[in-house]
Amino acid sequence: MTVPQISPPRRILMGPGPSDIHPSVLAALAAPTVGHLDPYFLKVMDEVQSMLREVFQTTNHLTMAISGTGSAGMETCVVNLIEPGDRMVVGVNGVFGGRMAEVAERVGAEVTRIERPFGEVFTPEEVATVVAKVRPKVVGIVHAETSTGARQPLDEIAKIVHDAGALFVVDCVTSLAGIPVEIDKLAIDAAYSGSQKCLGCPPGLAPVTFGPKALEVMDQRKKKVSSWYLDIGLLRNYWGNNRAYHHTAPINMNYALHQALRLVLQEGLQTRFARHQLHHTALKAGLEAMGIRYSVAAETSLPMLNSVLIPDGADDASVRSQLLNEFGIEIGGGLGPMKGKTWRIGLMGETAQKSNVLLFLAALEQCLNRQGIRPAPGAAIVAANALYCSINN
Repeated sequence: MTVPQISPPRRILMGPGPSDIHPSVLAALAAPTVGHLDPYFLKVMDEVQSMLREVFQTTNHLTMAISGTGSAGMETCVVNLIEPGDRMVVGVNGVFGGRMAEVAERVGAEVTRIERPFGEVFTPEEVATVVAKVRPKVVGIVHAETSTGARQPLDEIAKIVHDAGALFVVDCVTSLAGIPVEIDKLAIDAAYSGSQKCLGCPPGLAPVTFGPKALEVMDQRKKKVSSWYLDIGLLRNYWGNNRAYHHTAPINMNYALHQALRLVLQEGLQTRFARHQLHHTALKAGLEAMGIRYSVAAETSLPMLNSVLIPDGADDASVRSQLLNEFGIEIGGGLGPMKGKTWRIGLMGETAQKSNVLLFLAALEQCLNRQGIRPAPGAAIVAANALYCSINN
């Protein structure tokens, strides 16, 4: 049987992830593969760790890239900190808060869920009430809920958790390198992310970081970690000075993450945060000019993941299909109770560009017209351009 060589179409990835990838990151994937204990690769690992610390804004020694996607990072944090019977409080206001709670339940935690409707965020007061009642070992919160586009403020919640003597675990899959993730400032005990969002790298690695209190808890475990593959006690012997064999790391994926992190730090974190915010603001101006509203309150709306309400009369699947097939633009549909009600428009990492914003707005206008929805012609482009021109001037 003759199988043709793969030839993927070119897309503009404006969904909830993966995001567009810089050519130099793709080129890094094609660099020569060496062994996972080769001195050259060990040097790459050291540099990845160092750059991840800068992006996480931490001095945590135990900062590394787990071989797996963001969900592997989630499991790593949970399974290493939780033993059967431990109490954990998890904020569930979207799909990924629910996933964190399920992971904790599967490893035997007594999970208490704080629930909010999709798109809303938690108040410090409701977290404080539950934490005081439950007295958990661990509290888990999603910083940037990919399923809803909501940004959870962390400052006050971090203090509440620490005052209660609990560990604070934060999902930063969508937020890392797009908005500030201040691990040391907030004394976040463990956090995880994914390579494919604002870091601008293909999916396949999950950056994680663990603070001193988390390490202390792991060192005092009474039972072995339920996952051999994700056992930090074993992994830190590979990522640390011992370099003890654990598994064959994805060499070329780490090359790619290395280059992606170089680009992040060359741009500068503050400049990168400002870029995401700028293009979010322009996109929002254009969408509002077409009468499209966000599904999340303005004060908690993420700049890199724009969740908007589908206009009355528009067919969700048809619009997304036309965007993909005629314009090469991918956006995401809603998840859970938001399925068929929202579109999720990503502006992550390399995707957060003026050209993508303007092309998307023009393409969406055509798609809506085909659905019989006719916003003022060109109004979206005019509104977005006005925002860009005001910044340039």
